[in-house]
Amino acid sequence: MGKKIGWIGTGVMGSSMCMHLIKAGHEAFVYNRTKAKAKDLIAAGATWCDSPSAVAKSADIIFTIVGYPTDVEQTILGSEGVLANADAGKIIVDMTTSEPALAELIYDAAADKNVESLDAPVSGGDLGARNGSLAIMVGGKQKVFDEVKELFDIMGQNVQLMGKAGTGQHTKMCNQVLIAGTMIGVVESLLYAQKAGMDMNKVIDVIGSGAAGSWSINNLGRRIAEDDFNPGFFIKHFVKDMGIALDEAKRMKLSLPGLALVNQFYISAMAMGYEELGTQGLFKVLEKMNQV
Repeated sequence: MGKKIGWIGTGVMGSSMCMHLIKAGHEAFVYNRTKAKAKDLIAAGATWCDSPSAVAKSADIIFTIVGYPTDVEQTILGSEGVLANADAGKIIVDMTTSEPALAELIYDAAADKNVESLDAPVSGGDLGARNGSLAIMVGGKQKVFDEVKELFDIMGQNVQLMGKAGTGQHTKMCNQVLIAGTMIGVVESLLYAQKAGMDMNKVIDVIGSGAAGSWSINNLGRRIAEDDFNPGFFIKHFVKDMGIALDEAKRMKLSLPGLALVNQFYISAMAMGYEELGTQGLFKVLEKMNQV
């Protein structure tokens, strides 16, 4: 039987993820700050709600995927938010990339109301969201994970419970640290190819299938080659993620100089007005640096 699911955040990722659940036969109650971004979901049968509190009152499992930790806190813990309006037994699943400590805070606050929670950030970008092939990394109780697993499996192909509350977010930080370093390699590699007068796509055909192959070169590299800098994942959100990772590293007394360097390049991208581009927009920063 279909479940009553709530969905808050219908942006680049969230809209596709929720659509998969609707098409699988689940009843959806949706909210987004800009209603127009939910029009496709409403057309597919979702019920529009005017606030996160209305979503919480209507649905049994409430998913959130919003922009920043401050948005997560307001949406879930605010006086008109999800938790204040969720009855005992309901489940909150935050799929935003956010702070591990905030995931733990939400877990504890939910437990006080006999509400369950999972932190479940994702990786795979807009393509993974559209294809239902996301990696989903989850923190929380095994029994709650088991209850939501069938819904995760509709949205992703690699779904793992990583441990207690907050561990989903810690795993996503590992992912973002790796992506940050990889993106510098992708951009510098393709900038070299461009300067040498090579066809970027032909270069990717070869190096993308060898030891240098990665999701980033084979997907975002193709977008760079086609001069496509539309966001699968916004630069401004990646800067947010790197900031969280660097703060966590500082708290753990862990030095991550590679991440700190890449973070500076992405801050330069924001200073140049590229914050609304996809992460492959880093290419434009190095182009300018090299006057290519």
